[in-house]
Amino acid sequence: MKEITAILRMDMMNRTKKALTELGVDAFYAFEAQGRGKGFVNKKVLAGMEKGYEEAAAVLGEKGKLYPKRVLVAVVQDVEVDAIVQTIIATNQTGKPGDGKVFVCPVNDAVRVRSGEHGEKSIA
Repeated sequence: MKEITAILRMDMMNRTKKALTELGVDAFYAFEAQGRGKGFVNKKVLAGMEKGYEEAAAVLGEKGKLYPKRVLVAVVQDVEVDAIVQTIIATNQTGKPGDGKVFVCPVNDAVRVRSGEHGEKSIA
């Protein structure tokens, strides 16, 4: 089993949800988050701001803020991972900074609370 975590633009969530549902992936969670990628901040300006230089804070302006994002999480069987990741990429890729990230992590176990089933049975 794998956990897929995707950080996406807010306005791409409905398209992503539809694409995953069409792929047969119905079980996932989504929540709002705020963040930014490392490419959005000039590190020298950020260091100046941290030292208390007002000029640096003024220059940082909009680039220092956190941007609204959606986080989508799905725990899936190993054989589904490639198709899901490719679907997320195809649905969200604009070629511009901020398109998002996809993380794939191993899941050692899962338990369905209702029945006590373990492993892949619990996510099927």
